Amino acid sequence: MYLWNGASVRRAAWLGFCFSAGTFGVGTYWLYLSIHGFGQAPVWVALLLMLGLVGIMALYHALVGALAVRLLPARGLWRWMVGMPALWLLVEWWRGWFLSGFSWLSLGYSQTDTWLAGLAPLGGTYLLSAVLLVCAGALVTLACGSRRERLAAVVALVLPWPLALAAGRIEWTRASGAAVAVAVVQGAIPQDQKWLDSNRDTTLELYRSLTLQALGTPLIVWPEAAAPDLANNLVPYLREMARAAGERGSTLLMGVVRADYRGSEAEPQYFNSVLALGADFAWYDKHHLVPFAEFFPVPGFIRDWLRLMSLPYSDFTRGERQQAPLRAAGLSLSASICYEDAYGSSQLAALREATVLVNVTNDAWFGRSTARHQHLQISRMRAIEAQRFLVRAANDGVSAVIDPRGVVVARAPEYRAAVLRSSVVPRTGLPAYARLGNWPVLLVALLGTILAARIRRRGELLTAQSV
Repeated sequence: MYLWNGASVRRAAWLGFCFSAGTFGVGTYWLYLSIHGFGQAPVWVALLLMLGLVGIMALYHALVGALAVRLLPARGLWRWMVGMPALWLLVEWWRGWFLSGFSWLSLGYSQTDTWLAGLAPLGGTYLLSAVLLVCAGALVTLACGSRRERLAAVVALVLPWPLALAAGRIEWTRASGAAVAVAVVQGAIPQDQKWLDSNRDTTLELYRSLTLQALGTPLIVWPEAAAPDLANNLVPYLREMARAAGERGSTLLMGVVRADYRGSEAEPQYFNSVLALGADFAWYDKHHLVPFAEFFPVPGFIRDWLRLMSLPYSDFTRGERQQAPLRAAGLSLSASICYEDAYGSSQLAALREATVLVNVTNDAWFGRSTARHQHLQISRMRAIEAQRFLVRAANDGVSAVIDPRGVVVARAPEYRAAVLRSSVVPRTGLPAYARLGNWPVLLVALLGTILAARIRRRGELLTAQSV
């Protein structure tokens, strides 16, 4: 924000591009590990795809810089503390949904361990981003503003913290039942061995033995796509596991890949799913698919080329946008798969019924990188926003149970087969964010952008009249 002062449109766009390229270059380098290391793509293809994503993300902030010069006053409080924070926030939200969206590294996630996290049940991650951006603008105002503007900047820097601390002490939800014991089965299968035919039976036996250790626990959760074959090919195995669990009063929640042959298409449709196996069975199908991993948004001839190059190629079908919570062990579970939990607003409808959140994932795709820890932080923010417990099952970590304040109350050791045991308390009630979503924050940001632009326009008119 400081460097944008006095910059031309071109330079402001370039500064925004460089800032965001650095952010996403450092924050998503692990895509290279996935595409080249596990996907076995050539180095140049892996670099091209990784840098392509970084470049696209950087373009968003190039846009912020250019618009800041075009629309906002050249100096003053309306630029630094209103216009630029509002404009930045709108673009951050836009990249979270446009062309399926990528909300990774949103600014608000940095506040899971500060007092500002207390504001998340009020306005979600984007409210936290907004507060951070206003504070950043206030720092620029302290450096560049008038005396009166500096006083306003001090207020903007100080006021959010006690308000957030007070908000963080409010119980937005309430317990709706006794604690329920849960167990997370972490198989820790190396990603380069997970889908080998020679390891299929070994992997199934490992999950069987770990699950047998956990039987008697009301809810047992497996990671994403834990079974190394289509669920359609594992019916006897799944029936055996369901029978064993039922005899001991357990319900299984299993990450599986399944094929659906019921459609009119000649080819089956494939889904990345969660299967609830208890007294009844139910499915949750992943909606937010990963580009260039679960679907390829490219023309047909490029898809054929990808097959010839032996690149990771698969096309899944999206599940419905709104799906009913899964019923298991007396709980109503709002399920998400992999990075779906980065789309906070998409889970809000389920919170009207859901009493616990559950996320199944496989971050082994990214090796021993920072990706899994970034993803854990995102999961913690979802628990804070919803003020509900969240159960997280990962192939080789980070498997955890998170309480309604975002605190990790139980965590499995990474990279080792383990059974994590803990308990959750079902909770009901809707925080303000669950009722209203992102719209209040976005409308305020839009209004701030419009007002700042009008202030600029008025200044230009006054200057023209005086001349």
